Amino acid sequence: QVQLVESGGGLVQAGGSLRLSCAAPRSIFSIFDMTWHRQAPGKQRELVARITTAGSTSYEDSVKGRFTVSRDAARNMVYLQMNSLKPEDTAVYYCRAGLQYWGQGTQVTVSS
Repeated sequence: QVQLVESGGGLVQAGGSLRLSCAAPRSIFSIFDMTWHRQAPGKQRELVARITTAGSTSYEDSVKGRFTVSRDAARNMVYLQMNSLKPEDTAVYYCRAGLQYWGQGTQVTVSS
């Protein structure tokens, strides 16, 4: 039973920052591209950021320049640094490994 575990969500004021973490099993961390997704109430889940096994990153347009995804192979961790947060960033954020594995999500709430 493989599971990804997100942490770091919380309540923050607009303009603030949060750093999300995703712990992945050692056996799969180096194999798969890692992605961050989010789902706001009443909306579809959307891809927010991607980091490949080679370290290349990409971002959804609305977060580009504000969010940074990174990975630490030594710790089997993926991070999403979120700066200049906006109320529209409010969502449950999920970590994904390849196409197979999802975490349970962590709530991010940005107040006006």
